[in-house]
Amino acid sequence: MNATTAPASARIARRHPDELVVGLVSISDRASSGVYVDQGLPALKEWLGAALASPWQAVERLIPDEAAGITAALVDLVDRCGCDLVLTTGGTGPARRDVTPEATLAAGTREMPGFGEQMRQISLKFVPTAILSRQVAVIRETASHAALVINLPGQPKAIRETLEGLRGEDGGVLVPGIFAAVPYCIDLIGGPYAETRPEVVKAFRPKSALRGAQATQAARPPSSARPD
Repeated sequence: MNATTAPASARIARRHPDELVVGLVSISDRASSGVYVDQGLPALKEWLGAALASPWQAVERLIPDEAAGITAALVDLVDRCGCDLVLTTGGTGPARRDVTPEATLAAGTREMPGFGEQMRQISLKFVPTAILSRQVAVIRETASHAALVINLPGQPKAIRETLEGLRGEDGGVLVPGIFAAVPYCIDLIGGPYAETRPEVVKAFRPKSALRGAQATQAARPPSSARPD
């Protein structure tokens, strides 16, 4: 589903109660200074547009590798803009200027280590240097709002792989991508009900958390078990 881009640093008005407000943050000294064209934000928007079946809108930031500035941007996106989900790209390696994980942890109130663990497991299927990646995820909470913040890799191909996971030649999921767990996590922290397109990534929810047609389909017995 297509999304609109909202103005920065403004409280976002939802057009639907279940519209997902997503903060997209590309972190790069060179891209933010105009040395080269940023690829992170377009890659994130393209993937979300293909994966999300429910309404969403984005708030974008392109910022340098400065820890204080990254933390401030994440806090602003959650506390002031009201984002439900924030995805960052860039700055998660071992280089001295790679400070995104530390800045993200400083913005969080609770760490969600499973996201980083799964991303590294996926990336290790492709490159042994995946063990050098330091992506983290956190929940940021205020008195009236909470959001999930996830660091993603810097390359568009790696972004897609970690979000979607790995599929076999028959199209079946071999290794689940991290986005499969994102909608239910947002449910649990009081956010909107986001739905995905299964052909891109199938969101997992327990049957008790499903709504509408999804709940009806989950409750229906398999065709082999139906009475004649």
